[in-house]
Amino acid sequence: MAAPSQGFSLYSKSFHSRVPSKHSFQTSFRRNPFGLKVKACQNPKKEDILIVGAGIAGLATALSLHRLGIKSLVLEQAGSLRIGGTSMTLFKNGWRVLDTLGVADDLRRQFGEVTGMTIKTESGRELRSFQFKDEAFSQEVRGVERRVLLEMIARELPQDAICFSSRVSTIDKTMSGETLVVLDDGRQIPTKVLIGCDGVQSPVAKWMGFSEPRYVGQCAFRGLGEYQTGHSFEPKVNYIYGSGLRAGYVPLSSTKVYWFICFNNPFPGPRTSDPTLLKKEALQLVQSWPQELLDIIEKTPDEGVIKTPLVDRWLWPLVSPPGSAHGLALAGDAWHPMTPNLGQGACCALEDAIVLSRNLAKALEVNGFGGSSVDQALEAYTRERWGRVFPLAVRSNLVGSLLQWENGVGCFLRDNVVVPKLVRLGPLLEHTNYDCGTLQ
Repeated sequence: MAAPSQGFSLYSKSFHSRVPSKHSFQTSFRRNPFGLKVKACQNPKKEDILIVGAGIAGLATALSLHRLGIKSLVLEQAGSLRIGGTSMTLFKNGWRVLDTLGVADDLRRQFGEVTGMTIKTESGRELRSFQFKDEAFSQEVRGVERRVLLEMIARELPQDAICFSSRVSTIDKTMSGETLVVLDDGRQIPTKVLIGCDGVQSPVAKWMGFSEPRYVGQCAFRGLGEYQTGHSFEPKVNYIYGSGLRAGYVPLSSTKVYWFICFNNPFPGPRTSDPTLLKKEALQLVQSWPQELLDIIEKTPDEGVIKTPLVDRWLWPLVSPPGSAHGLALAGDAWHPMTPNLGQGACCALEDAIVLSRNLAKALEVNGFGGSSVDQALEAYTRERWGRVFPLAVRSNLVGSLLQWENGVGCFLRDNVVVPKLVRLGPLLEHTNYDCGTLQ
C-alpha cells in the first residue's frame, strides 16, 4: 500500500491499540426534506464493506453491490444527501449503467432527450450544428439534475444503507489487517474493504498517498434557469465560444434549463459565499453575449448559482499511487477527477461502480473475504479502469485548453477553420461507445 501523505496530519498512524466499541449497533431515523430516511449511526459494528461518500460514485457502488446481494454501508459527512451542484449531461455510456442499476427509465420520464448540438460565437454567429442520431443512432444524451439522480439511487437502497453525519477523521490498518475508520465524533468502524468515493478532496485518497488534484487555470459558473410556465428552447446543447471564455446551455425539462460559463483565471481566487454577487459576476462576464443566455441566467434563483475551480488528476503510470491496495480502493472523483469538457465525470463514476462491484462479487463468491482474492479483485478493477480514465482525463483537459484560447489568431482559426470545417461529431463522441459491461 502506498504510504500515507506525510504532510497530512488528519490521519493517525499509531492507534492500533484502539478497539471498536462492544456496545450493540444502534440506529435511529429522521426524515430529511426529500422523504428519504436519514440514518443516525450510534456504536457502529464491524462492516465488511464501507463506502465513504454518498455522491454519485458512492451511491452507485452501493446500489451495484446491493443488486448483487452484497451488503455495504455508506458513510456521508453531511446530515443528509448533498444536493449541491446543478446538473450533468449523461451520454449513452452513462445510461447503460443506469439501465443496469434499474433507475434509467424513471429518470427518462423526468428529463427529455437532447437531440443535437449547436456551436456559436459570442456575437451569435452559428459555426456548426449537429444531430446526435445522424452520427450514431444509438446515442442517448440527456441533462439530469444531480439532486434527482442522487435521490433516485438512494431510494433503491435499503433504509439502513447510508449513515449520515459521519465524517472520517483517521484511517489506519489494524494488527489483523483490517482497516480501522475513526469518525470525528470518536466512533470506530473496522472494515474488510474500504472504498473511497469522497470526491476531489478525498481523505481516503490522501491517506493512500495521492496529491491534491491540480487546478487547470479555469473556473466555472453553473446554474439552473427556472421557467414556471415553460420555455421554448429546442432540445439541444448550445455552446458559445469567446476569447478565454465560453458558455453553454441545455434544456433539462420543460421548465428547467442548465447553463454554465467557463473562464480562464490563473488562480482559483477567494471563495464567495454571497449568491447575489456570484450571479452578478456571471452576468458581467457575458454581458454582451446572446440575449437568450442572459435571460436563462436571470431566471436562475440567486442561491442556485455556484462557482467552482476546475481540477483534474492525471494518473501517470509508475508515478501515481495505485488506485487500490490492501483492502482499499478509490472510485469516481476521489481517484480520477477530470474537467467537464467531455461530459464524462459522472459517466465514469457510474462505470467505476459496475466494474468494481462485478470484480468484488466474483472474488467473494469464490473465497469470501479470506485470502488474497479481494485484493486481487480490487487490483483487477483498477487495471481495467486506469486504461479508460487516464486517457479521458488528459483528453478532456486538452479539449478545454483549446476551447479557452485567448490568442486572437487562435480564436480566429478555431471559429473559421477548426470548428466549421474540421470537427466531426463521430470522433468527438467516440468515447461514449465504451461499454463497461453488466454486473454479471
